[in-house]
Amino acid sequence: MSESKARPGSLLRIGRFCARHAGLVVVAWIVAVVALMAADRAAGGEFADDYNLPGTSAQQGADLLAAHQPATGGFTSRIVFTAAAGSTVAAAGDALAATVSRLGALPNVRAVADPLRPGTVSPDGRTALAAVTFAGNPAGYGRPYLDQVDAAVAPARAAGLTVEYGGQLGTAARPKANDLRSELIGVAVALVVLLLGFGSVLAAGIPLLSALLGVAAGTGVLGLAAAAVTLGSVSPTLGVMMGLGVGIDYALLLATRYRRFVADGMAPVDAAAAAVARSGRAVVVAAVTVVVALLGLYGSGLQFVGRLGLAGGIAVAVAAVAALTLTPALLGLAGRRIDRWRVRPPVSEPTGTADSWQRYATLVGRRPWLFLLGGLLVLGVLALPALSLRLGQVDSRAYPTSYTDRRAFDAVTDAFGAGANAPLTVVVELPATATDRDLLAARLRTALAELPEVRAVGPFAPSPDGALLVAQLTPRTGPQDEATGELMDRLIDRTLPGMLAGSGAHGYVTGVTASQLQFRDLLAERLPLIVAAVVAAAFLLLLAVFRGLLVAAKAAVLNLLSIAASYGVLVAVFQWGWGSAALGLADAVPIQSYVPTMMFAIVFGLSMDYEIFLLSRIREAWLATGDNRHSVAAGLSATGRVITCAALIMTSVFAAFLLSTNVVVKMIALGLTASVIVDATVVRLILVPASMYVFGRANWWLPRWLDRVLPHLDPEAPEPAVPAAVAVPVHA
Repeated sequence: MSESKARPGSLLRIGRFCARHAGLVVVAWIVAVVALMAADRAAGGEFADDYNLPGTSAQQGADLLAAHQPATGGFTSRIVFTAAAGSTVAAAGDALAATVSRLGALPNVRAVADPLRPGTVSPDGRTALAAVTFAGNPAGYGRPYLDQVDAAVAPARAAGLTVEYGGQLGTAARPKANDLRSELIGVAVALVVLLLGFGSVLAAGIPLLSALLGVAAGTGVLGLAAAAVTLGSVSPTLGVMMGLGVGIDYALLLATRYRRFVADGMAPVDAAAAAVARSGRAVVVAAVTVVVALLGLYGSGLQFVGRLGLAGGIAVAVAAVAALTLTPALLGLAGRRIDRWRVRPPVSEPTGTADSWQRYATLVGRRPWLFLLGGLLVLGVLALPALSLRLGQVDSRAYPTSYTDRRAFDAVTDAFGAGANAPLTVVVELPATATDRDLLAARLRTALAELPEVRAVGPFAPSPDGALLVAQLTPRTGPQDEATGELMDRLIDRTLPGMLAGSGAHGYVTGVTASQLQFRDLLAERLPLIVAAVVAAAFLLLLAVFRGLLVAAKAAVLNLLSIAASYGVLVAVFQWGWGSAALGLADAVPIQSYVPTMMFAIVFGLSMDYEIFLLSRIREAWLATGDNRHSVAAGLSATGRVITCAALIMTSVFAAFLLSTNVVVKMIALGLTASVIVDATVVRLILVPASMYVFGRANWWLPRWLDRVLPHLDPEAPEPAVPAAVAVPVHA
């Protein structure tokens, strides 16, 4: 959906066609939704987290294992066997042997390690670990596969052993997250806000219905996309959150314009066409901005993160298409009856100086510096905790003990120590001319075991072809502890290179823990690049749209401050534990490594939505009057109620997902909720108008040479095809 192609005439024709052939368009959408959902059910893919870290020690080590020791290459999860008090796992040796045999016979299982081998049985003999290596991520195999795993471990359970699943196998065994409750709550609250805001059942229902059909279609598209590429496990939830939030906003903007045009005497079809022609461009620019910001996540160089952006972008694009086609069709069906079913006197766009938003805009204009400094102070206080931001991996400790992976985590910690849940695999690639392999293996093991951060080092075993030496190293600290990350960095940067210098061998640190830690480090390293790329793209887009250097620069800076404030809220709740119990968290957790990067793209894009909605009306008044103070007041008066309602709706949608059982979804939901509240109140309704009052006519200054170079992307260009008799006044 390109802005350059969405010319006013094209949008007018789209709006007119959809309103004039409303029944056909609505039926076409329903058929499309049903077809997409059926196709998703028949051929859609599974959603799973698949980390790929090109160029890192973890990825290089994993690739070497896959090439030279395929039995251990892939995804490894632990199965934890625990005997009852007074007994040992060795007493159930025959049952364990049968269990290992059955597990090894399962499809997609490459290898199963003997749980009774030395080093995998706890000192008290009650706990044993079996490492199961899968060809792919078991979290993506689905429930039927998990039933096969349950059947395979049945002999161990029959022998009285408690069996728990760790790693990705444990993730697959978690109760299926049912976010339908969150979706229903979000929709219900959105409906209440729309009814209170606009007073009419039809006016409230049309944006909601348009968004819901758009979300259903977007979910089907996501499912089909997951069959082609691996999309993260939070992708469906992210798609619903984004699709509902922006879908209602976009449809609301069009419906508000339509009601004003009908009130001014336009015929319903003409009003729907004019609404799409006039406000549809703001929808296009806003949607393109959000999608560009989300696709900017590919700048991380990490496919997992980039594809999360792709999932969100798909949802936003489908929502925008629904708003531009389905909404005018529904408006055309409603016609002049849009305000017939009333729950209160219907409210339309403001038309004069007596409006409360106009009075508020005038108040801000009287004391712009006071509002500007006060708003910046609020953002600064909220952003302060962000200075303590600590990235990491939300591990099983964050989940309730009703989850098998949490019970496996606790059992391993109790039996072997915290570091047993953060094993590191050391892979040494030997030169073809290596002759003293055994001596090197012994020297490596001795040196690594002497490191104070290391609890134990297993023997270095050669790969079947003799090209590698492989050992498992157990730290003294757990996966979330900073000391574990410091140990990994020390091994990669100093210890292994120093010990292997001159031998021609190369050392790597790999495994799940290493991959997670290096994933975190890569994101932290590349986040500034992503921020710079997205901000630069948004700045250029706003510059082309609003033709003002200060307007574009101010928008970028204020959005960054808004994002910093939302980061601060995340740190206070999840890291510091302020109110975390109310969210059902079992323990304080670090911020999931990819959440700040993803939140930046989402929040920056959504912030631009409100910026475009507000500035497009301010600029419309500016072009008509050339009076900056009047333009700011007129724009704020025209959009204040719409932005407030839209923010309340989006907040309710995001906040409803705090009920999710997935901690990462809770994290994203809280961050987005906080950001929308801050952005729609402090930034959009205080800082933007106050700063525009302060800068005056300088807001709209643009060097002539730059004006000639930049394309013209006017979000509210007057529509020449609208008849003069029903021309829209500036304030509408």
